[in-house]
Amino acid sequence: MKLLSAVLLAAALTAAGSVQAADIQDWKTGAPKNPAALKAPVRIVNLWATWCGPCRKEMPAMSAWYQKQPKGSVDLVGIALDSSDNIGKFLKQTPVSYPVWRYSGNDSRVWMKTFGNNVGALPFTTVEAPKCSYRQTILGEVTPKKLDEAVKTARTKCRV
Repeated sequence: MKLLSAVLLAAALTAAGSVQAADIQDWKTGAPKNPAALKAPVRIVNLWATWCGPCRKEMPAMSAWYQKQPKGSVDLVGIALDSSDNIGKFLKQTPVSYPVWRYSGNDSRVWMKTFGNNVGALPFTTVEAPKCSYRQTILGEVTPKKLDEAVKTARTKCRV
């Protein structure tokens, strides 16, 4: 029993250690990226993939919504669980106004849990106000109305 517990603990630590900041990259250049480096008082991280129908549907609306936000008030980034080739093909057809990064690690389920996505489904969005450690998660397709409500709540809770 003790041996089994030790093996399970070692496996959990190995999985946790496999989630690295370098696992997030600019989709084009491969340069490491980190959502914690976003500077706006409210930051939105959207996890998506080109093969995800609701993801593809929500992106034009999110892009239009983002363009309407006052500069510096909100950061929005999409992080794809996909290949650079697939991302490039998709963005040629559906360009967006916000940065797109890519998860390049080996365990997307463990990585998604760091954002609060315990079911591993896409699309998945977090709205955060780091100043007061506020985080709201949205599982499924987001709309401009949902984004407005989430950002308003974050600003109210954190007075930003």
